[in-house]
Amino acid sequence: MIVSTTQQQEWDLVITPRKKWYDLQLGDVWRYRDLIALFVRRDFVSRYKQTILGPLWLIIQPILNSLVFTVVFGNIARLSTDGLPPMLFYMSGTVLWSYFSNCLTGTSQTFIHNAHLFGKVYFPRLVMPISIVISAMINLAIQFALFMGFRTYFAASGAAISFTSWAWTLPLLILLMAGLGLGFGIIVSSLTTKYRDLNYLVGFGVSLWMYATPVLYPVSSIPENWRWVALVNPITPIVETFRAGFLGQGTVSWARLGYSAAFMLVVLFIGAVIFNRVEKTFIDTV
Repeated sequence: MIVSTTQQQEWDLVITPRKKWYDLQLGDVWRYRDLIALFVRRDFVSRYKQTILGPLWLIIQPILNSLVFTVVFGNIARLSTDGLPPMLFYMSGTVLWSYFSNCLTGTSQTFIHNAHLFGKVYFPRLVMPISIVISAMINLAIQFALFMGFRTYFAASGAAISFTSWAWTLPLLILLMAGLGLGFGIIVSSLTTKYRDLNYLVGFGVSLWMYATPVLYPVSSIPENWRWVALVNPITPIVETFRAGFLGQGTVSWARLGYSAAFMLVVLFIGAVIFNRVEKTFIDTV
């Protein structure tokens, strides 16, 4: 008598094709959290490899930017800063904007810069842009500490600045900036697999967007008939809330923050869906 036995094999991970357009496989992303940590470390180390000053550039750059803005926009153009010290005003804007800019430009090149890696080994592709956002958060933490150092100095010197309850929204502001940068970044990344010209437009577009955002000027200085342009910008409430919380001046409300949050969720969802579709076939086009 012949007895046949069937051995059922158990696997740690089963890779299957996505069947639904909204299947983002976030569970796989969580299982690969150790890989995210490795990519974060790699990004931070490689960014300052073979540089003399290394991570000191994270401190030097915002100081130089704020000094240039103070001279050009504060002393020469004489733009309003709502009575705040110009150095602090410009630094408060550039710290948050730098984080958003780093998230957007970094994630916008996900497919182009990592095609060689994606073609050789499997891991959830969302791991890469998420690691870039977290890596940029390290830069943000260092530059925020620098900003707080300058704020302490100006407060001790008698400057008219103050903390308000809006300062407690800082984690929310960072989350909104991260979501907007990630959402717009992965949309651009997905489109650049077919339209490489977008790669050259990203840097210009981000710079132009900064001047359309109250980073170098307060909302209160914009004429009433043009103020709606700034308020449509989802970054505006975030920057203004940050200033209101840590410097005591800013045009802010929960309704405007809610608008930014809703805008972020929509952009993030659209970006994730497009990213999900493009990652199936991008290797044939890059």
